[in-house]
Amino acid sequence: MQIQLQQIILPPGQQILMNDVSWEMYEELLDELGEQRGSRINYSQGILEIMVPLPEHEDDKVIISNLVEILLEELEIEFRNLGSTTFKSAAMSQGIEADSCFYIENEAAIRGKKRIDLTVDPPPDLAIEIDITSRTHFNNYEKLGVRELWRFNGTKLEINVLQSGQYRQVNESTYFPGLPLIDAIPQYLERSKIEGRNKTMKAFRAWVRTKIS
Repeated sequence: MQIQLQQIILPPGQQILMNDVSWEMYEELLDELGEQRGSRINYSQGILEIMVPLPEHEDDKVIISNLVEILLEELEIEFRNLGSTTFKSAAMSQGIEADSCFYIENEAAIRGKKRIDLTVDPPPDLAIEIDITSRTHFNNYEKLGVRELWRFNGTKLEINVLQSGQYRQVNESTYFPGLPLIDAIPQYLERSKIEGRNKTMKAFRAWVRTKIS
């Protein structure tokens, strides 16, 4: 008896790992489930991961993305936030859906495009992963060439920069040099849970302006 994916019930915060999944099966799964779904699907050289985020996971993703947008706005840097867009490369046998991702230095290269094709287009410059329910796999991002990866585990922010094909943990973002974001991002995220989103964003914008003026 063959079990269909629609028959699998995956509670929030849980994940399924499957071995020996071909690239064709991965692409069929993406088509079958469509873009309007609550799960995240990642693929790396035959291993498929399906994960359903917790509400806390989604809250943190949105707030951190909002904070990054404020940073880019105040620095007057054009950007494009593509959220959890699926990025895949058959040649590299890799597919990822970040919690959030940004085009920054390569924004102009994909400006206005409705579809991103990694055979001709660059990968995102910055990816953000909320590692509350699962551990981010570095190799997906490394092989696709995502320059910077942020990981937040619920309390701490970790910034990783791609150097010679591998990530190295650093204290400052290459896109926001001189800003103590490892401390600031978790502080303002926690503040939003007490004071609310709008008040927190206003305070963060004011903080950024004092740092870059």
